Amino acid sequence: MQIRVKTEIPVISNRPVLQEGGYVPSFAGISTFAHLPYLDCWDKDLPEEDYDIAIMGVPYDIGVTFRTGARFGPSAIREGSKRIKGYNLEVGVNPFKSWAKSVDCGDIPFEPFDSQHALSQIEAYTGYILSRPGLHVPRLITLGGDHTILLPVLRAMSVAHGRPLSVIHFDSHLDTWAPEIYNVKAKGSQYNHGNPLYHASKEGLIAHGSSLHVGIRSSLYEEQDIGRDEALGFHIIKANDIFDLGLEGIARRMKEVLGPKRDALVYLSVDIDVIDPSMAPATGTPETGGFLTREMRYLLRSLDGYNIVGMDLVEVAPAYDTQAQLTSFLAADLIYETLSMMVKYGETVN
Repeated sequence: MQIRVKTEIPVISNRPVLQEGGYVPSFAGISTFAHLPYLDCWDKDLPEEDYDIAIMGVPYDIGVTFRTGARFGPSAIREGSKRIKGYNLEVGVNPFKSWAKSVDCGDIPFEPFDSQHALSQIEAYTGYILSRPGLHVPRLITLGGDHTILLPVLRAMSVAHGRPLSVIHFDSHLDTWAPEIYNVKAKGSQYNHGNPLYHASKEGLIAHGSSLHVGIRSSLYEEQDIGRDEALGFHIIKANDIFDLGLEGIARRMKEVLGPKRDALVYLSVDIDVIDPSMAPATGTPETGGFLTREMRYLLRSLDGYNIVGMDLVEVAPAYDTQAQLTSFLAADLIYETLSMMVKYGETVN
């Protein structure tokens, strides 16, 4: 017969005193974007908590037409952002030590088996973030995911702001192709990463005449695509326009299309494939001949002073990245530039 002996757990009375405020290396910690505090923005049982800038992930890639994998983009971008936590020398602000309370809301929960149902969930969860809980609509940064997510986000954004938004779409592709281009028959296939701006225009979500594409260089299905795109309310700046206009000329053209700063509500949609694949290989539909990383950061910063109410960074597919995580680092840096401009703009109006 085995006899069990009860043992006493010793009580430790002299616990060591830990150092407070110790240095935490950038490579340590749980991966929220740039070490921002995590807030479950969709937990209705939590006390309502205000925030000024919300970052959310949407790991959706049901709508890709070539290489899959962008569902892992949000986690890769957060991992690539670990070293970011300081003063932005070019914009002239520290977005992490300012008036703005920024939070990482985590990833939207959705069912990845039916595209239309998933898109409706993304729209609903985005709308919840934008409507809760303060007296102002928070600014929103979305980590994709493929470019299809732009449509439900714009639906929620236009409702929250009560008007269409001026969209600057950085991409190598137009993303305004009609569903008929793909000859799809299933209803759910009407929405994919090649046409979110087609639907957004048809639904009145974008400001016609003050929205534009920047960095276009892919082939088109046919010559008439340009006319159809213009009819949907967009201007186009091609990647090769950099040879004639230069960076300053492209920046000036963007501002001309947007119009006066006091009037514009600006939404930035950045497909990582706007960058040349030699510098950002981890994307589903790469196109050669894109912007350099330095050029892209300059173009973003040229929008300093505009009321940027939202941004998405999409199409990062980390399985195609190098071991150096070049694409993920770049994606995080582009978000950092935009976050900095959001904070700086808020300083002038608060």
